[in-house]
Amino acid sequence: MNEGEQSIQKKLLLLIVSLFWFGQYVYIPYQTPYLASIGVTSSMIGTIVGAYGISQLLLRLPVGIMADKIGKHKRFIMIGAFSSGAASIFRVIMPNGLGYLIANIFSGLASAMWICFMIFYMSFFSREEQQKATSKIILANNFGMLCGFITSTLFYDKLGMNFICTTSVAAGILGVILSLFIKERNNARTSSPSTKSLLSVCLNRKLIFFSLLALIQQGIQMTTTMSFTSQIIKGLGASSFIVGLSSIIYMLSSVFWAGFASSKLCSKKGPRFWIPFVFCVIAVYCAAVPNLHIIYLICMFQILPGMSTGILFSHLTAQAMDGISADKKSTAMGCFQAIYAIGMTTFPLLAGNIIDFANMSAAYLTLAVIAIVGCITSISYYLIKKPHFKKQAS
Repeated sequence: MNEGEQSIQKKLLLLIVSLFWFGQYVYIPYQTPYLASIGVTSSMIGTIVGAYGISQLLLRLPVGIMADKIGKHKRFIMIGAFSSGAASIFRVIMPNGLGYLIANIFSGLASAMWICFMIFYMSFFSREEQQKATSKIILANNFGMLCGFITSTLFYDKLGMNFICTTSVAAGILGVILSLFIKERNNARTSSPSTKSLLSVCLNRKLIFFSLLALIQQGIQMTTTMSFTSQIIKGLGASSFIVGLSSIIYMLSSVFWAGFASSKLCSKKGPRFWIPFVFCVIAVYCAAVPNLHIIYLICMFQILPGMSTGILFSHLTAQAMDGISADKKSTAMGCFQAIYAIGMTTFPLLAGNIIDFANMSAAYLTLAVIAIVGCITSISYYLIKKPHFKKQAS
């Protein structure tokens, strides 16, 4: 594949990524308020949101192993796009708690394939450019979500949730069609690695450490910005348009910070600064949001979790994948994503139950404490590693 063909493939994949995440998240700003409006309990909403993470938890590592064994990613990308559209068919034909539970399991199946989107795109870049590649594909990810949030904000009140979910189905179909034009790179391997050899990468301490930090980041994001923050705003009397606007502000922030994460200015400080700093920012967000009681102020605070998605997550991903050999990267990414899916599953369940037995402030304060743990742990990691870096430099 020559340089021109590689450029076309990279652009094609970024387009598919944007469509994929549009389909996965176009309904998200209104999912929690919609379910609450039809009488679904907070604990059940937490279960529905958590189901999205459960299917990812179970499937991501097996998908990574299969991708490394086959050495191809196209079929997994197609399955992901198809599953994304199929999930929203359940939301259309079963617009209730059970329908959304089943749909979120299928959405989790789709997101399990995200491994192959990322590894295939990152394979076009050198090791030195992996942080840049990660930030670019996350930017496309966030751009797709942003387009989804804008779409739902404009049409939810006028056309309802079923229409929003229909656009998700359409995005999935278009993603499948475009993925037919993906060209796999030539694979020079004569044999596939053994499962035991691939699984050994999951014992990599650096991979495990940054996966656990990503568990905190993704768990908090899924519980707050993607779920209960919308319920807080709605509970204060905000219109559906304002609920959608708050999500748009978050996604605009995510797109901006993802672009910033690939810049030289961001690289100057590096992960040892940005990882603990953004964890601290998220702790402030979690402690403040349920206690603000002013709709537009909460909307402005949505800028803060954009830093988590745009900067923190891209750095955690790049750090986790650093030093992993190319023939094991899909398995490593599967391990990374399976571990952080635990957070996506358990954090909404935990928060939902705390809300039912106490209140929203208690749930968010718990998340703030967890974010502080992430901050302190990451600072400790880099302080311990610092003598090692100095030794290498000498």
